[in-house]
Amino acid sequence: MNVFHEIRFPVSVSFRSSGGPMRRTEIVTLESGHEERNSPWQHARRRYDAGIGVRSLVDIEKVLAFFEARMGQLHGFRWKDAADFRSNTVGSDISSTDQLLGIGDGVTTVFQLSKAYEAGVHTYVRPISKPVTSSVQVAVAGVEQSIGIAFLINSTTGIITFLSGHEPAFGQDVTAGFKFDVPVRFDTDHLAISLETFSSGAISSIPIVEIR
Repeated sequence: MNVFHEIRFPVSVSFRSSGGPMRRTEIVTLESGHEERNSPWQHARRRYDAGIGVRSLVDIEKVLAFFEARMGQLHGFRWKDAADFRSNTVGSDISSTDQLLGIGDGVTTVFQLSKAYEAGVHTYVRPISKPVTSSVQVAVAGVEQSIGIAFLINSTTGIITFLSGHEPAFGQDVTAGFKFDVPVRFDTDHLAISLETFSSGAISSIPIVEIR
């Protein structure tokens, strides 16, 4: 049975990897030459290649052990995307007001962590399901809340649950700041390892793909 392993791929290797978001767009060209474009995917799917991050025999040992423990493609795991792993922008500190999760109505107690990507007048909101629990900060109407007293965070789903007596009141902004990982799996059942010298080696490709 395939299960998700709440463990992060070695950051020393993933930091030097390549990859990023992938969209799926279906394009139909009409007889007039105009195009009709549609996407069956609401959310992007990220792909990475960790092969470029392998620099030494130590790296190879780490990746090999991690690959075998996941049984190849069978089990999912966490991946730190060095280019996109936090709620705030580069050069600023994480704040409990970084991202708007919703607006209180006095009844709703459950909110999903999310991150908004804005460019011009258009915004895309990405659900965040694998937060780093120790980094999560939550505020209601700009007032920071205490974890375990006002709310709980599910580190495997990214769902925040406010406890009884702490439900966000009508019209109050619910915001959060956090670091997060991407849920992924290996996209191959084979690692092609080559040793260059007695102290160095390479793995030509280690494809990684996001899972939902």
